Amino acid sequence: MSDVLSSAPVMWMRGGTSKGAYFLKEDLPADPAARDAFLLRVMGSPDPRQIDGMGGADPLTSKVAVISHSDRAGVDVEYHFFQVFVDQALVSDAQNCGNILAGVAPFAIERGLVEPADGETKVMIYMVNTGQVSVATVQTPGGRVTYEGDAAIDGVPGAHAPVPIAFRDTAGSMCGSLLPTGNAVDEVNGIKVTLIDNGMPCAVMKASDLGITGYESREELDADTVLKEKIEAIRLAVGERMNLGDVTEKSVPKMFLVSPPANGGAINTRSFIPHRAHATVGVLAVVTVATAALIEGTPAAEVATIPAGERKTLSVEHPTGEMRCVLEIDDSGAVASAALLRTARKIMDGTVYV
Repeated sequence: MSDVLSSAPVMWMRGGTSKGAYFLKEDLPADPAARDAFLLRVMGSPDPRQIDGMGGADPLTSKVAVISHSDRAGVDVEYHFFQVFVDQALVSDAQNCGNILAGVAPFAIERGLVEPADGETKVMIYMVNTGQVSVATVQTPGGRVTYEGDAAIDGVPGAHAPVPIAFRDTAGSMCGSLLPTGNAVDEVNGIKVTLIDNGMPCAVMKASDLGITGYESREELDADTVLKEKIEAIRLAVGERMNLGDVTEKSVPKMFLVSPPANGGAINTRSFIPHRAHATVGVLAVVTVATAALIEGTPAAEVATIPAGERKTLSVEHPTGEMRCVLEIDDSGAVASAALLRTARKIMDGTVYV
């Protein structure tokens, strides 16, 4: 197709606790520069309000999924995630997004890329950003996607159809190994930090070591410029150590401040993505932080309450509730697989103009 584009078919969906645009790959320019320019116009970036586009003035509502049929063995569709920055003319695919992932399988069925079964349909998804595969299960009574159901997730009002997602082989998704420095703990700017990647590159440290409780609201954290400067200095310092290079203009690693659970969970979190405090927590980041909590001697392990057994259900608390992560542990004590419950909803299907 032409790389000069003024409009495109799009479906706007909520996936997990995020929201964004879902496109078929064939409906976007093949040239990356032209594609990114189009996506910036779609969202209305750069502008703090994104007033001239569809973005919601928040990183969680300025996201894009690009979906295509896959010729890979055992895979149905390919999912390429893009973070469109709100106040910068920047489109990044340097990370995955497990929340937007929740809408990929319903979208693929709705667009005819996957034939639905009667009852439920499993969709194998290749995640282009990280080269891994996930399996999403969509409710399809009568061979049609339904978004209605009884599943509720914190950070989203109401109840919807469940979309369970299973992940395997996520260790080192972007950093090359689970612990890219080979250490469970590194000291950075005087702070003990775990640099870890089990689906999402994260730097995990105790909130108390940064001078806060870890139970602050998102608004309080965003207003604390001194704290944010400390966190950003650590983020910039660990990029090379995590094999991510210069992360100045990247959206990874995600920065996690952990503390003891406050509401009966396994661990409490506050995260930055990377410059603004997250209203909830990212799906793949939950897998990574939960994994960190299982590694002896890490800041996460020091504050976590871990259940017994080879299958561990860890409730990761965040500013608006919790997210449960089910981890399967192998004979060596390593995480073999992870699964989470998400929901999704189709909001709009039509044409977006730039």
